[in-house]
Amino acid sequence: MAASASCISLVVLVALATVASAQLSPTFYDTSCPRALATIKSGVMAAVSTDPRMGASLLRLHFHDCFVQGCDASVLLSGMEQNALPNNGSLRGFGVIDSIKTQIEAICAQTVSCADILTVAARDSVVALGGPSWTVPLGRRDSIDANEAAANSDLPGPTSSRSDLELAFSNKGLNTVDMVALSGAHTIGQAQCGTFKDRIYNETNIDTTFATSLRANCPRSNGDGSLANLDTTTANTFDNAYYTNLMSQKGLLHSDQVLFNNDTTDNTVRNFASNPAAFSSAFTTAMIKMGNIAPKTGTQGQIRLSCSRVNS
Repeated sequence: MAASASCISLVVLVALATVASAQLSPTFYDTSCPRALATIKSGVMAAVSTDPRMGASLLRLHFHDCFVQGCDASVLLSGMEQNALPNNGSLRGFGVIDSIKTQIEAICAQTVSCADILTVAARDSVVALGGPSWTVPLGRRDSIDANEAAANSDLPGPTSSRSDLELAFSNKGLNTVDMVALSGAHTIGQAQCGTFKDRIYNETNIDTTFATSLRANCPRSNGDGSLANLDTTTANTFDNAYYTNLMSQKGLLHSDQVLFNNDTTDNTVRNFASNPAAFSSAFTTAMIKMGNIAPKTGTQGQIRLSCSRVNS
């Protein structure tokens, strides 16, 4: 009885998730705010042209939003999730989203959610750095709360094992190929020394010259905030070089290199390294799936006037 009851519960959960994502539509703002997408794109393009790293920061912000109670802009609320260990002192891009929100409010008051702005901005960031584009389903609404505890428990970290990563992604309805593809977002952006220090001094599955070059700016005893490019070859271009780096044992984070370490994900890494189109296809598929994690729709949540706080 217990087993069949849990099966029924699972079916209901899946059905609810399907209904929620089905309510999202690429044309959601075509009538209510036809200039929304163009406004988001111009804001992202301007930010990335000034600071190429911002593209990676906005993409990461979306990821850290969706993995904690779904893509509901909870990560944008001041405090709470922002104070969680994976986020504190490392999340960036809030000002860019706030600026875009202000511009959109001026043309379509209380119409476009912060959750949708962040989802579209992630796509536009990838495009701005030379990556693929995809059609973003829209119609998410914003949460009225955030969950610091869930941010600490649900977000995979830089020291995660391959099985840890698979479990974290599986818990959000994303499979192993999705996980390897989304990890390819590390073809852009930078990481702080504190997140890879143990790897460059203590791990053996790392190119010796690569490790030595990183130690110069990341000493054993301090410098935790020093930055290094996640992709040493084309740091500001969204391409498939990340996977080639893994095959040369030049993954910056432990959680990067575990994807190519004589394990079950090696063949997927080889495929993405040799076939840019396969990577682009898998990445866009995974991004759409991630953007559909537990969205608030209809009358759920609210359309925040300011992304950093709930409406009074």
